[in-house]
Amino acid sequence: MAKRICIIGGGVIGLATAYALVRAGHAVTVVEARDSLGSETSFANGGQLSYRYVAPLADKGVPLQALGWLLRGDSPLKLRPRLDPQQWRWMAAFLGACRGSVNQRNAAHLLRLASLSQATLQQWREDDRLGDFDWRRNGKLVTFRSVGTFDKARSKVTDIVQQQVLLAADCARLEPALAGGDFVGGIYTPNEEVADCHAFCQRLAARLEASGLCTFLLGRKVTQIRHADGAVQAIVLGDEVLPVEHVVLAAGHRSAQLGLPGLSLPLYPLKGYSLSVPIGAQHQAPSMSITDYDRKIVYARIGEQLRVAAMVDIVGFDASLEPKRLALIKRQALETFPHAGDYANAVEWAGMRPATPTGVPLIGASAYRNLWLNLGHGALGFTLACGSGQLLAELIDQRVPSIDMQGLTPRAA
Repeated sequence: MAKRICIIGGGVIGLATAYALVRAGHAVTVVEARDSLGSETSFANGGQLSYRYVAPLADKGVPLQALGWLLRGDSPLKLRPRLDPQQWRWMAAFLGACRGSVNQRNAAHLLRLASLSQATLQQWREDDRLGDFDWRRNGKLVTFRSVGTFDKARSKVTDIVQQQVLLAADCARLEPALAGGDFVGGIYTPNEEVADCHAFCQRLAARLEASGLCTFLLGRKVTQIRHADGAVQAIVLGDEVLPVEHVVLAAGHRSAQLGLPGLSLPLYPLKGYSLSVPIGAQHQAPSMSITDYDRKIVYARIGEQLRVAAMVDIVGFDASLEPKRLALIKRQALETFPHAGDYANAVEWAGMRPATPTGVPLIGASAYRNLWLNLGHGALGFTLACGSGQLLAELIDQRVPSIDMQGLTPRAA
């Protein structure tokens, strides 16, 4: 039976959810506070669809490593403590998740979801002829500058079909742009992908609009969610009240601001930065996706630009561009790939990635019987979007989920 579903949030998570629901025959309204879709965290993210590198940030040894990072001027992590109980609660829960056994368990949940997401995107591309967003299966190479980190990483490789351990010379043969780089080796995964997240959002939006089953309300901020008797009744958009049958909350880190009694969302924004570097005929940009493991920088060729993304800044809700952080990324990118593109004309960007302390998103039912959550994907939003949307559509339809939901069910109640 077709349902009427309101989705709060027009980023890649909200749009993928809307697309999965429309494919299932439901009528959808997408409410977005900005005047355009996919224009915030989804706009200029790293672009890597990294389906097999999904281990959460919280892990054994990370707190000690983070202390070392904070003492460096070129640290990939920045912490600005604030008089904010939400920040301190999040950090305390993050520290509690920094155990090897917890990391392995959560990584297994994310890997299961990522595999579904890859299969779902492939189905949409093939069945619906969904294209024109610079998608490529280009493979991913994680490179290491330290013998210690390389040895640790390759000791964990168990699937030699999916992942190949390479020495420095092999890395340079596989990706010529790495020649002369300061790397000791790498791990290559052939089936990883890359795409333009913002363009993907626009393709989804165009298909949704053409379906006749989706309405967009842009530039409309949700100021309140009205509820009674354990169910959501309406959303308030300024001076307008919109009655609802079902609501999906997919507004990223801002979702917590729409808190309801009995609904605690363990979300905090992890600020990241990117450069979009134009590539000309004279440049030598890497073709495959590269992750500089020791510097925590990712590189992805998206069409005729090189996307360079990095940093985890825990600095509150400030999405402004910070010149020193962007200058560091540019300097390190120039050291690694000096001929990859026109760095002088790179477009700078910063985005707020909505993260849970465990790194595992919240997907599914809430304490309110018609309020659904699709939140907290952190740096893996693009990677996990299609699978998350598909799962939520199945749950709303009361169908058997495509994968085991263990670990993915919201812990908010």
